Amino acid sequence: MSGLAQTFSVNDPTSSVPIRRTRSGGWWLLAVLLLAGAGWWGWQAWQSRQASAQAQVADAEQRVGLLEESLDALRRDQRSQAQRLQQADATNRVLRDELLGIGQRAALLEDNLSRLADPDRHGAQALRLDEVELLLTSAAQRLDLASDLDGARRSYALAAGVLDGIDDPAYLSLRQTLAQERAALDAVGADPRHAAAGKLEAFAATLQALPQRRRAVESADLSWWQRAFGRIVEIRPTQGNVIVEPVDRGAGLAAMQLELTLARAALERRDAAAWRTALARVDAWLTRLWPDSTELRARRDKLRSLQAQPLTLDLPVLGSSLQQLRALRGAR
Repeated sequence: MSGLAQTFSVNDPTSSVPIRRTRSGGWWLLAVLLLAGAGWWGWQAWQSRQASAQAQVADAEQRVGLLEESLDALRRDQRSQAQRLQQADATNRVLRDELLGIGQRAALLEDNLSRLADPDRHGAQALRLDEVELLLTSAAQRLDLASDLDGARRSYALAAGVLDGIDDPAYLSLRQTLAQERAALDAVGADPRHAAAGKLEAFAATLQALPQRRRAVESADLSWWQRAFGRIVEIRPTQGNVIVEPVDRGAGLAAMQLELTLARAALERRDAAAWRTALARVDAWLTRLWPDSTELRARRDKLRSLQAQPLTLDLPVLGSSLQQLRALRGAR
């Protein structure tokens, strides 16, 4: 019996299985712990690497930002330096121009001083020649710009008087040329603009004397039947298109005065077309404001003669004396 029991206990497999399972479970637990430790260590290492990388990126971004700010500051400094250089260049150009102007003025002053110091040309004579040149230039401008014949004559007379005070024989030919131009100006005669202006004013002054109604026919000029029946039937001619109402007549008179003003303005400009047009409108108002009469026909004839009157001047060719004076002064 004891031998069978011992045999049974040796051959029973259930007694060794728990020991193997306990050992294998321990190894698996150790492996899991090792894996967990390795994973935790790897996670910590990865987190530290990520934190280090992020810190490096932040540091790099900060450095890039600082570099960009430095570049912006350098660009601003460069722009300010460029502006300063441009301002300095402009200032240098202005100073250069001023220096050139000062040099030119100094040269002119030196030239004038040398001319004044010339024994052949003293200062009083130079001043008189300047005055003669100014008067001749003024005369030419008066004729060219305003056709001022009287003003040009006065300027030429003053220039001749000043030139007579110069005793230099070199200007004898200039005196002769100036005398010829003065004679040519005197030969032009009166300015037709002044004559036309006087006639226009006389015409405007006589308009109020025109009769506003037709005159009655004298009894001696009537026929026998008009004298016989004149006390019974009185025949009066109509006024035609003549304005009779006081209000309309006042407006018509104002319009005619406006046309006369336009005619005066055209006369000052020597505008012949505007002058004739304005006088034609005045003639139209005459027939509307006054009835036909001998006085009205006379006024209209005078108006037509004013329309035909020339306004321009037939001026001679002038300027030879001024050119000769400048040539003489330049040669000396």
